[in-house]
Amino acid sequence: MSEQVQPARPTPYDERPAYDAPTPPTYEPSPPEGAVDPLALSDEEFDARYGQAYPSLRFHQLLRSGPRFGFWWSLLGALTMAFVMLVLAPVVWLVPFVVWLVATGQDWLAWLSALGTLSDPSPSMLAYLMLTLASLIPAAWFVARVIHGVRPRWLTSVGPRMRWGFFAVCLGLSVVALVATVVVGALLPGGDTAGMDTTGGANPFTTTTLWFLLIVLFLVPFQAAGEEYLFRGYLTQALGGVFGRVWVAVLVPAFLFALAHGSQSVPVFFDRFAFGVVAGLLVVWTGGLEAAIAMHVLNNFLAFGLALAFGDIGSSLTPTGGSWWMIPSTLTQSLVYLGLAVLVARRMGVATRASGRALVASQRRV
Repeated sequence: MSEQVQPARPTPYDERPAYDAPTPPTYEPSPPEGAVDPLALSDEEFDARYGQAYPSLRFHQLLRSGPRFGFWWSLLGALTMAFVMLVLAPVVWLVPFVVWLVATGQDWLAWLSALGTLSDPSPSMLAYLMLTLASLIPAAWFVARVIHGVRPRWLTSVGPRMRWGFFAVCLGLSVVALVATVVVGALLPGGDTAGMDTTGGANPFTTTTLWFLLIVLFLVPFQAAGEEYLFRGYLTQALGGVFGRVWVAVLVPAFLFALAHGSQSVPVFFDRFAFGVVAGLLVVWTGGLEAAIAMHVLNNFLAFGLALAFGDIGSSLTPTGGSWWMIPSTLTQSLVYLGLAVLVARRMGVATRASGRALVASQRRV
């Protein structure tokens, strides 16, 4: 009886050099005659036979499964994402907006000047900003696929896919957390709710308000998802792949997330940093971006909704003040949501690790 031939195994993920790109692993298109196809095994059988060479990975470690990971590859990916966010996407989206302004007889130079300050943005300016940030979604997919050789869907979750059922539940949980925020904000001195003074009365509802509202409803989900794919998707996995530490994969993207919002007061910066930390913990503890995107969408709905009702969009986009009294309400929202999302994820049996079998199957198709 001939001895069965086992398929060759690449270097285990945890034995690869930390700062040098490893030799891409090779897989036979089909197992040799008489050999057992690893992909025909169940996850439990696969882990028992090949778990040491193909370990399961947490969300922040997923780039380690690709043929190109390490410090220099991650630096190239981060610089590419920065170029897209700061140069390529703004220029590409500027073209159709300028064409539209010229076609409708508007002063496009004045529009560009006002866009630079955002002190009094128009609905078209808000739409431009939203679409520019939404472009980070395909940009992150491009970087994962082309630079790291990883299928883009691994940036979404350990699934690897968008787990829509869990996402829908998280939207409901974010509403609960939003209500808690409003309650806490109403008890704060000055009626400060999520950084917005609501004691001065509501703004009148105008046609401009309607346009702002429509833009917020239809584009904020894509804008929020774009930011999450950059900071909690790609950067979390890039840093986690290089350093392997959860705290690095969470804190550094959170700091960059707060920094990316431009000039701001210390309370506003701390508020955004805390948001980034909670979102980072969510993606690691739930194994995907769903909970973070849901929280980000509802948070922005709240911020823009309050700005339309009681303030102005300009102050919401570029807050220069900010009181430390805004921190309790926003922390209430984030921490309540964090606890609920993690609890529900465990009750639903949401996966928090990608199985070695799934990672091998994905690389065979790369």
